[in-house]
Amino acid sequence: MATGISASRFATAAPINRQLGVTVEIGGIPILLESDDADFCALLGQRYAGFVNPSAAPTCQFEIHLHPAVQSAPQDARSRRGWVRQSANPYSIDAMLRIVHSLVLAEEGGFLVHAASGVRNGRAFVFAGISGAGKTTIARLAPPDATVLTDEISYIRKSGNGYHAYGTPFAGELARVGANLMAPLEALYLLDKGPDNRIEPVAEPLAASALLRNVLFFAHDPKLVKRVFESVIEFVSSVPVAQLIFTPDERAWELIP
Repeated sequence: MATGISASRFATAAPINRQLGVTVEIGGIPILLESDDADFCALLGQRYAGFVNPSAAPTCQFEIHLHPAVQSAPQDARSRRGWVRQSANPYSIDAMLRIVHSLVLAEEGGFLVHAASGVRNGRAFVFAGISGAGKTTIARLAPPDATVLTDEISYIRKSGNGYHAYGTPFAGELARVGANLMAPLEALYLLDKGPDNRIEPVAEPLAASALLRNVLFFAHDPKLVKRVFESVIEFVSSVPVAQLIFTPDERAWELIP
């Protein structure tokens, strides 16, 4: 579980005078990105096409200050406001969005995970693994009746006594934005390539350990780190977790109900 940014950091910056904005809604959490550069706002709209929701009331708000050199993104986690100084590259916003969403999800028992995910028959399936485990491969092999949510970073949000998986615009090797939809989470599979296709059970302690290795979290805040750990323990006790050993062909999906 990666860490690196304090969730309790404060910062001030010169306010943007003429605000334009794009509201990017991922996982049902809208974030307003403001800039006084109309061309850059247009680039943001193109980058997050499918996830832009101008009518949503933002949960968080950030001012984007364009600068040739990319710098850090200080934020006030309690007020959910902050600013970013970066180059005029819309993809540079991805890192900040991942950090912010990981913090918001941590507070409510969800998390971002290094995993592919898809929806089939109205249910979501998540495929977690380290680089090279086969996330992009399993997403590429998805049959016509499955919708890919992402091949890189899956978005898991707690909902009542269960969980939902959401599509994200964060693409991996497929270089394709995921579908902006959500579905109740049916199972999480730990990927491993092998000579045949089979599913093997995983004990809860091993499932929790494997999942923690793939959770994306960037804060040093001890309370939030503890909350993420507890969330993973709670997750593996209520959602089926198994190992999916597969060969790189479409037959692997025959095991997914």
